[in-house]
Amino acid sequence: MIYTNGGVEQEALQKLVFKTYPLPDDEWQAFAACWHPVNYKRRTVITAAGEVERYLYFVLEGVQRAYYLGEGHKEVTLIFSYTGSFSGIADSFQLQRPSRYYLETLTASRFLRMTYSDFAQLIDKHPAISRWAHLATAQAMSGLMDRYIEIATYSAEEKFRVLLTRSPHVLQLIPHKYLASYLGLDPTTFSKLMASVKL
Repeated sequence: MIYTNGGVEQEALQKLVFKTYPLPDDEWQAFAACWHPVNYKRRTVITAAGEVERYLYFVLEGVQRAYYLGEGHKEVTLIFSYTGSFSGIADSFQLQRPSRYYLETLTASRFLRMTYSDFAQLIDKHPAISRWAHLATAQAMSGLMDRYIEIATYSAEEKFRVLLTRSPHVLQLIPHKYLASYLGLDPTTFSKLMASVKL
């Protein structure tokens, strides 16, 4: 674990937060003071199913995934996080109930993280931070609903095209077996699409 004094790292966090809702200077200072650096090695389970998520993470470096372990220990990849995004098991964090999913690092990863107790106190004390949290949660829910529609109604090729259009960089960042799982495709179909679909 390495601790530093913000700088460029907190500037990146501020840029992401203010994209959703700019905070007054005093509230930003209170918010920024609650984030602390932490590092994890590659293939580390940060949060396991059955545990309560205690932290909200901002990814400084690395790639992570949340996945569900189904019958027969089949892994289903639910979501990825990477540099410049938030991470963590959002529902477990917000509701403080046991997670149904796992969060693991796919690569060595560096984060800023905030405890739930700090988060809850900030929400109670600062109206703009509360507003930011509300809007950020609504944006995340909108993204999840879009993804649900894609999974339920799109063909394999349409799912693949959406992935390439929205996040082309993930093909270099994330092992293809996890991308196939995320799209609900078998690895053979994913490989065929890799070879045939061009944007």
